[in-house]
Amino acid sequence: MNGVLKFFVVAGLVLACAAGVQAVDIETVSVGNPGNTPDTRYDTPGYGGVDYVYNIGTFEVTAGQYTEFLNAVADDDTYGLYNTSMWSNSKGCKIERTGAPPNYSYSVGAEWANRPVNFVSWGDAVRFANWLNNGQPTGGQDLSTTEDGSYYLDGASSNAALVAIVREPDATWVIPSEDEWYKAAYHYNDGVTGNYYDYPTSTDAVPNNGNPEGDTGNSANLDDGDYTIGSPYWRTQMGFFGLSESPYDTFDQGGNVWEWNEAAIWPYRGLRGSSFIHHAGSGLHAADRIRYYPTREYRHFGFRVAEVPGQGATTANLADFATFQRCFGPEPDASCRIAFDFNGADEDIDLDDYAAFFARFTSQSAPP
Repeated sequence: MNGVLKFFVVAGLVLACAAGVQAVDIETVSVGNPGNTPDTRYDTPGYGGVDYVYNIGTFEVTAGQYTEFLNAVADDDTYGLYNTSMWSNSKGCKIERTGAPPNYSYSVGAEWANRPVNFVSWGDAVRFANWLNNGQPTGGQDLSTTEDGSYYLDGASSNAALVAIVREPDATWVIPSEDEWYKAAYHYNDGVTGNYYDYPTSTDAVPNNGNPEGDTGNSANLDDGDYTIGSPYWRTQMGFFGLSESPYDTFDQGGNVWEWNEAAIWPYRGLRGSSFIHHAGSGLHAADRIRYYPTREYRHFGFRVAEVPGQGATTANLADFATFQRCFGPEPDASCRIAFDFNGADEDIDLDDYAAFFARFTSQSAPP
């Protein structure tokens, strides 16, 4: 078998295997208007300016999605992706771990699966992003699963090591930069303007917590003297406030859980959005940002992910095939077109684009 033919056979097998193990479907929305002006009302040089199209999670990462992640890579749980408080704490997301290493298994009840995961650190969040970037593989926590991909960690576990981590040039699945998160939450979605709302519910009016009138179109999961839903669930299911979306149609960027972002503020990482145990005046406003040690895992900490075009990658690796396969076909989403529509002619990801992708993999001319 000649080298070119062998490559295509192996590539096909990789694509098939990657498709077979993918269990987590992240629903995203496209954030367009590349080159928009940042919001300088509350800080200089401001936040929210992004010069490329990207996708961001419509919802926060759920306990069900995180459970699938744990079952894929945490049989031994080398880097502590599971926190026992997820199960034992009264406000935990109720992911239960059973067994002993190297045979741990994880489960979550149906009534909890569609609510945001909590008790996750910044390190946990970027390892989840690496796992998505690598095609959701199964195996130990190593460079092929959680320790490389969009972020090179290779066992990084201290606050100092985690603050030093940066997004790799060919990253696809990431936790949002502060600008990516801010734009999706507050920008008017009106072109390349610098117009921003004060709250992530498409308004400048202070949101309510949905009690007693329900979703008013400006509601979020908060503690305003009473909890939105309270015990035993505390956090709302995805889409609970279906009328209170951001201008880009994301949900719960205010309330439910504080969400990690990439901001490195030595020796901390950034969070935004407030949580179910805070009131409307604590964290929802565009001017509000907090920071915490990237190893800390609390009941009110969670995250969402984003999908971005590679920012300058000229080569590809086996992990990129899962993303290419998802994009292959007519009418790909915006991030796929940016990443893989190499001929730029038909806005489809087709065999012509595959030839260019092959060239990136081999770092040589594509085969005839």
